[in-house]
Amino acid sequence: MKEFGAAIIGCGSIFKKHAEAIATLKGVTLLAVVDTDPSKAAEAAREYGCQAFTDYNEILDRQDIDVVHLCTPHYLHSEMAIDLLNAGKHVLTEKPIAMNLPSAWRMLEAAERSAGQLGVVFQNRYNEPSIRMKETIESGILGPLICMKGIVTWNRNDAYYTNSSWRGKWETEGGGVLINQTIHTLDLLQWFGGDIASIQGSITTDVLNGVIEVEDTAHAVIVFRNNVRALFYGTNAYLVNSPVELELVFEQGTLLLRRDCLYLFKEGKETLLFEPFSTALNSKSYWGTGHNRLIEDFYEHVKSGRDFWINGTEGIKALQLVMDIYNS
Repeated sequence: MKEFGAAIIGCGSIFKKHAEAIATLKGVTLLAVVDTDPSKAAEAAREYGCQAFTDYNEILDRQDIDVVHLCTPHYLHSEMAIDLLNAGKHVLTEKPIAMNLPSAWRMLEAAERSAGQLGVVFQNRYNEPSIRMKETIESGILGPLICMKGIVTWNRNDAYYTNSSWRGKWETEGGGVLINQTIHTLDLLQWFGGDIASIQGSITTDVLNGVIEVEDTAHAVIVFRNNVRALFYGTNAYLVNSPVELELVFEQGTLLLRRDCLYLFKEGKETLLFEPFSTALNSKSYWGTGHNRLIEDFYEHVKSGRDFWINGTEGIKALQLVMDIYNS
């Protein structure tokens, strides 16, 4: 079996999730880390026993590096991914796929030309409650889906933005709570609902005025072509990071994700369907626990030559939804 060499660009907060996942995979070795901050790159390289670089161009021609993980700020995703795909690398990028739709479309074009694959990290699709919700919709066991609700109430304080040179700015982050924090929940809603017929939404800056130029709060009504209606609310203005709440109402029952537990309400009875065992290592609880499974699945697809299912075409759907809310 071919041995795969990996690299990670960006040694920030999400870096460890990718590095630890790679460490668990047979036949995969982390060979390089890249960060424009030399101290961050050096520290990561020491911890994981690999080489450190400050310029990703130095790994483009490395024949021993097959897969590159992008854990960089939003505005860098497109340029880096295109260069890497043009060099024949497989690319797994953190969300969002890009900062805007034209940049994302250029990535898809590069992926079409490349021998490498493009994957997008929407790890919450791998969470057990999400899988069970999707299976319930597809099986029809509770009848047709009628409506959905997604609620995200998190906290991002002043320091989260003032300590970063790219967050909170339209030019580098591409938006606020919609494109960064709640995009995972929006992705699940569109994954469950399918093609979208109409969107009406609004954005406000309720708490972080003067700190950020983007929104910290948003809401939307999403109507799907199958007439399912979804209500969405997301904010960074809460004082804690509460677990995401999801509700799916069917003709014959309701599925509710509350505090990471999945419940079925049917015929006046509440049944616990899933309860998490523990929070994954090196994970914030609100990230979910699907990172390791997604990364492992991406490598399985790459090794076997199969197309990864959360590819550029699939990954752009959540970005399209975010942009449609902004445009509305």
